[in-house]
Amino acid sequence: VGAITPWNYPLHQIVAKVAPALAAGCTVVLKPAEDTPLTAQIFAEATEAAGLPPGVFNLVTGLGPVAGQALAAHEDVDLVSFTGSTAVGKRIGATAGAAIKRVALELGGKSANVILPGADLARAVNVGIANVMTNSGQTCSAWTRMLVDAERYDEAVGLAANAVTKYVVGERVGPLVNAEQQARVRGYIARGVEEGARLIAGGPDAPLETGYYVSPTVFADVTPDMTIAQEEIFGPVLSILRYEDVDDALRIANDTVYGLAGAVWAADDEEAVTFARRMDTGQVDINGGRFNPLAPFGGYKQSGVGRELGPHGLAEYLQTKSLQF
Repeated sequence: VGAITPWNYPLHQIVAKVAPALAAGCTVVLKPAEDTPLTAQIFAEATEAAGLPPGVFNLVTGLGPVAGQALAAHEDVDLVSFTGSTAVGKRIGATAGAAIKRVALELGGKSANVILPGADLARAVNVGIANVMTNSGQTCSAWTRMLVDAERYDEAVGLAANAVTKYVVGERVGPLVNAEQQARVRGYIARGVEEGARLIAGGPDAPLETGYYVSPTVFADVTPDMTIAQEEIFGPVLSILRYEDVDDALRIANDTVYGLAGAVWAADDEEAVTFARRMDTGQVDINGGRFNPLAPFGGYKQSGVGRELGPHGLAEYLQTKSLQF
């Protein structure tokens, strides 16, 4: 197994790939993100200290286009498991496909947080803000689109404006990973302003003189066709969209190339589940349900191929064989 992991949750992503691969009886070559190699090095030292036989777990550091691409193309690699951007995932998938080898891809997201009429609006908005601000917004499954019915839209915007004030830069919101990512996110915020979204918190200006910080930003009056409603930003930026009825909410929720995660809030769980089943996404939190590490994690459409975690994550590293007499 060739495992290529991202920088945003470096230890979690390593364990999510290496543990099931080893449990399935595979050997592993890990290529961590070039921004976070030390976590992988400490993990490698731990496997050696635990007495894992030589050659079972292997670590190769380097740049993605060089070391990662070489690992994906290597004839001795039977399966490539990659987590990262959709753009790079397409290249990894093409390389694996050309060699007829298996591939598991966990890619980008633009997840919808759908607040249905009758849901606890204050709780849904506050939890939604917290979800987007976690890890400074550098989370592929973050609910970066909040969908609210027209009747309660203005109230939701006010609640969001108040909730985001708790996320102080340098205290509850840390810096982004590097200068390039900071510039990327600030560029998206500027694009949102240019396209006519209403800024109710934050903005494109750097909040501090030093550090790769971005202001926690909330946009209102976002339309589904805007860039900030379609593309993954990977920073502390939330778009609030208005819908007219439940069918309209579903149309907007499904109207991106992604389908990784999402949330539904409703007056009761049954109503939320009914809506969630119609969403084109791999994982949906119901009325504030927490992340379950035993549940399969992965996406629809351009959010990826395959699943991680739980029995489904283990199955990715197994082959099926029939013995017939």
